[in-house]
Amino acid sequence: MNASDSTLAAHPKPNLGGRGTLFSIMAAGIWIFPQVVTAQLTVNLGSATGFGVLAGSTITDVGGISLVTGNVGLYPAAGSAIGLTAGQVLHGSIFKSETSGPLLNTAQIDLTSAYNDAAGRIPTVDYGAVDNPLGGLTLFPGVYRFGHAATANLIGTLTLDAHGVVNPVWIFQATSDFITAAGAPGSPASQVVLIHGAQAQEVFWAVGSSATIGTYSDLAGTILADQSITLGTGAQLEGAALARIAAVNLNDSLITNPLAVPEPQGAAVWAGLLMATALARRGFLSRSGRTSASPGSCP
Repeated sequence: MNASDSTLAAHPKPNLGGRGTLFSIMAAGIWIFPQVVTAQLTVNLGSATGFGVLAGSTITDVGGISLVTGNVGLYPAAGSAIGLTAGQVLHGSIFKSETSGPLLNTAQIDLTSAYNDAAGRIPTVDYGAVDNPLGGLTLFPGVYRFGHAATANLIGTLTLDAHGVVNPVWIFQATSDFITAAGAPGSPASQVVLIHGAQAQEVFWAVGSSATIGTYSDLAGTILADQSITLGTGAQLEGAALARIAAVNLNDSLITNPLAVPEPQGAAVWAGLLMATALARRGFLSRSGRTSASPGSCP
């Protein structure tokens, strides 16, 4: 689907015959495009900006080899509920309520403000409660609202096209839960692709309850969840997982906050390192998947 197709996807295709119809099309075009390409101010994360993971109750890592670029923080729960080690955190630190309470309290307050801002924006498009409202679309900057989906909110590829907009911002408002389809090693069943200047740090997911990022999903953007965030096995997030009240759960996951990567000299180095790490992890998980699928095979 190209950009023009996605722009008109929510509107019936007109009959192209006659001057009256042509005039109607032109008039409709004047109305349609402002509704789909809408410049937005970014969502101000305040002191939560540098965090790759921020949670309220617990941070877990089932597989034990997840990597996070950016700070990791937990508040108001005690630091003993953080299931990540310093070796799993790149270009950041682990902050605990016992030693960094004021800092974390401010970060959570700023997270709440950011969530309320993103969730309260006027939507460009409201898809309602339908299955897979985002899969297969190319969307220009704007605010997109959707409700609970029977299967998942994202199945397949969502392409975000900056479309010539200066400082393009996308805000996705999940009025209920947010779920992406689960895939397999090397074959994500759900992913976000950024083109023509779109950047992960300008994509925001305001989730009214909890977010579940399916196994081997490739997602971009900052998740602002009212409750919890769970990343399945091998899921990758270019952005941040910020949960107001409950947990952030990882499972051999990769979270890369682009704002935590040093600029300018070290950016390429660390991007290469993270890419190599991701490829190595995927190769390991792929081999593990084949092994578990064929328990009787010889090594």
